[in-house]
Amino acid sequence: MITQRNHGLFSLVTTAQIGAAVALYWGMFIVFGHAYRPFAFPERYVFYFGLMVMGLLLESVYRYKGDGNLLRKDVFEKHRTAMVQTLVAIVAIVVFLIATKDRGISRLFLFCFAVALYGTMLATGVLLPGWLARRTFRGLNAENTLLVGPAKKAWELREWLARKSDLGIRTIGLLCDEPNGHGHLMPLLGRTNDFERVVQERNITQAILVELPLSSDTLNRMTRICERLGVRLLIFNDLQEKIRHPIAHFEDDGLQFFGLRNEPLQNPLNRTLKRIVDVAVALPVIVLVLPVLTIIVWLCQRLQSPGPVFYKQYRNGLQNQRFNIWKFRTMHVDDNSNVAQQATAEDDRVYPAARWFRKLSIDEFPQFINVLKGDMSVVGPRPHLPEHNEQFARLMENYYVRKFVKPGITGLAQVNGFRGETRNQDALFQRIEYDIEYLENWSLGADLNIIAQTAVQVVKPPRTAY
Repeated sequence: MITQRNHGLFSLVTTAQIGAAVALYWGMFIVFGHAYRPFAFPERYVFYFGLMVMGLLLESVYRYKGDGNLLRKDVFEKHRTAMVQTLVAIVAIVVFLIATKDRGISRLFLFCFAVALYGTMLATGVLLPGWLARRTFRGLNAENTLLVGPAKKAWELREWLARKSDLGIRTIGLLCDEPNGHGHLMPLLGRTNDFERVVQERNITQAILVELPLSSDTLNRMTRICERLGVRLLIFNDLQEKIRHPIAHFEDDGLQFFGLRNEPLQNPLNRTLKRIVDVAVALPVIVLVLPVLTIIVWLCQRLQSPGPVFYKQYRNGLQNQRFNIWKFRTMHVDDNSNVAQQATAEDDRVYPAARWFRKLSIDEFPQFINVLKGDMSVVGPRPHLPEHNEQFARLMENYYVRKFVKPGITGLAQVNGFRGETRNQDALFQRIEYDIEYLENWSLGADLNIIAQTAVQVVKPPRTAY
């Protein structure tokens, strides 16, 4: 299968690159030893050599995907990979040097080796994959490939087929039932009923169905022919296009499933890590920051708008369950009843000092109580009023996907400029897209990054913040 060819090519390239790094290391050791004779403790170089090789191996394990990226002609990506390989290999050595204050290795040697290693990794990363692939997957290892299905679908695979040509995927032609079908850049060899004849006449070793067949009879017939004639059969999965939605594939207990999205926070370990961050952030804020802010807000309210310091309001959270959200009151008591109407920059219901509280997000700080209780998270989609949820859901079919995760005090949408009032329908759509992007791609690093960006925006709020 193609994935196995990708896996094998990745292993070959990695082995060759590590071999080149080994030769470079000991070659420079010999050159430096003759030219400068700085090596009072040559046995140390054996130890550091081991650290370098271990670093390269660990980097390759982390990077390993087997998805064909090695054959892409993206020099910037090759540069990035070479930089990471060099940094991992050298950092393993430098960390040990700093920890032990070892003077048994030449710093000049180490610097020169790092520069040379980067050049070697870049050159081998650019040149080796294609060269090795062309020499490995040729002759009897090449695959005479026949495409079966609509010409338009076959055309969509043209770039992929071009990249896989180095892996020995040789496109022979296309079988198509369209009355005006044409093969574009490949010969049109007949109709799908001619499958068995063309396979035999053209010495086909691999067939690719360019779409999921609508007829199980057609698929069964082609499967039997391929099995009988010893032909590999691949089926291009176009389910995402058919249902017009991205899909996620997964296996459980021996069964294969398709879903509409990946959800990292379904993993209990990820939820635990997120909860640890929530408590680690919320507890100091509640103990150290919230009491001071409460006094400041209370004093401003006494002067401008007497009444309760806090107010509670129903919001929808995880799985659309209602909870009471805590905020500092920013509206006059008499006007606080019309809560379903979003506050605007010049809203008369907001007392003067509260405009600054809202601009600096000070009114949101009591929500750390909700975080500590578990109703909310520090990072997540902002919770909306039940009335707004119903209104927004009528505008966006996927609006309620947000309920898959806990709402947050801040989120990906907020750090990308969508804070406060939702001014128009386009802004709403972009907010929800950011919310869904967040739940599909959650990571601990992303949460920490959003928290850091939010902290900066609190200190220096954007001009549009309200």
